Amino acid sequence: MCGIVGVVSNAPVNQLLYDALLLLQHRGQDAAGIVTLLERKFFMHKAKGMVRDVFRTRNMRGLPGNIGLGQVRYPTAGNAYSEEEAQPFYVNAPFGIVLVHNGNLTNAHALRAELFSTDHRHTNTESDSEVLLNVLAHELDRATRGGLLNSATVFEAVRSMQRRLRGSYAVVALIAGHGLLAFRDPYGIRPLAMGRGADGTVMVASESVALEGSGHVFERNIAPGEAVFIDLQGQVHAEQCADAPSLNPCIFEFVYLARPDSVLDGISVYQARLNLGETLAKRVVSTVPPNEIDVIIPIPESSRPSATQLAHLLGIPYREGFVKNRYVGRTFIMPGQGVRKKSVRQKLNVIASEFKGRNVLLVDDSIVRGTTSREIVQMARDAGARKVYLASAAPPVRYPNVYGIDMPTKDELVAHDRTVEQIREVIGCDALIYQDVDAMKRAIGSLNPKLDGFDASCFDGVYVTGDIDTEAITRMNGSRPRIEETEEDSSRLALPNLS
Repeated sequence: MCGIVGVVSNAPVNQLLYDALLLLQHRGQDAAGIVTLLERKFFMHKAKGMVRDVFRTRNMRGLPGNIGLGQVRYPTAGNAYSEEEAQPFYVNAPFGIVLVHNGNLTNAHALRAELFSTDHRHTNTESDSEVLLNVLAHELDRATRGGLLNSATVFEAVRSMQRRLRGSYAVVALIAGHGLLAFRDPYGIRPLAMGRGADGTVMVASESVALEGSGHVFERNIAPGEAVFIDLQGQVHAEQCADAPSLNPCIFEFVYLARPDSVLDGISVYQARLNLGETLAKRVVSTVPPNEIDVIIPIPESSRPSATQLAHLLGIPYREGFVKNRYVGRTFIMPGQGVRKKSVRQKLNVIASEFKGRNVLLVDDSIVRGTTSREIVQMARDAGARKVYLASAAPPVRYPNVYGIDMPTKDELVAHDRTVEQIREVIGCDALIYQDVDAMKRAIGSLNPKLDGFDASCFDGVYVTGDIDTEAITRMNGSRPRIEETEEDSSRLALPNLS
């Protein structure tokens, strides 16, 4: 999961790109980068860190031009510590291309071999995004055959790419001297939206909040398999480039990843989370009698809408019991379990009066590794809670995700090969209530009947691209971010094996 943005304007775009990346910061906190284009020259600055730390005044001054793109990175393949793998990526031929990518290629290993042996192109990092860039460069070269580039040849190249690529990808690329290209995988797994400003500026971004928060009007989502080419005059050309597109967005975007004020593929993220709270209420009642719950407390931030709706339907007081330190990053997307656990108590502090002597129902958006949940349950007990129940607005995460979310190995998932009772013992709560998979799909899918389905692979084990098996997952795990942990960190975080 990353956040990407591209802009074509008749005025300098460096500040606009910076502002949009700030609005997408929740999608990646590992690294940030911006490229602008002036005439035929690219200007780039990228580094590890948050947007506000990567870009200083001197860096912004070095990014001239009326067209550009940017990314906030959250690594799911390659080396998480390598500055070289911060995006955008650049290749000089043909034309000169820079690219940012949100998603994960499931056939990157095979493509890398093809690039070397057949396409005669070199990749210098372990990033699947560099592979994607070189496939695009090769197909653009073939489509233009050494001649001129126009929207027709761009779409021909994207059609050829769609036949080669597997996995999830939302992409924005700049082609020197020509314009900006954006396209999305045939299943629409990762989001991509387009909007316009009053001055004619055209922007594409991962979430609608980046458009609206930077003064643009949301126009539409880029469709699965569709390519959009915006020339230097701001003219928008669009064409469907996939053979059999279908809309199956990642359901985890609505559960956790996206901002609640975004609308993705016609679905309000906030309303989706309210709906999850409504269906969760039925599960809670069947597990814990409401008269045994004194208070409902969300685990900030993403669970608040679900917890609010749950409390309303059950007629139980809703209280804020945790105060979040906003200057500590999201633990889910932090590289390394050691960093995640250490940051939990730095990130959250309890309001003891809301816990003391009470039976508390904690509500979280999801439970992935279980490390954070266990820490939070213990914090509630330390604050004096009599009983601690835990409800998840999402079903058990039982399967690896291969489409760009950092849950790639089954051994890291607390729910894999465990019963709910075994998970409850690991986490240490008095009762554990999970959302139902089908109920989750209905609750969110009802908000847009035009969807063909969801990628809910981490919950149901069904991979929409149809090319994933145990061998493929094992191969992809070999290219996941390399995170070094101390022996102390690893031993401290080992979960009991209850399977």
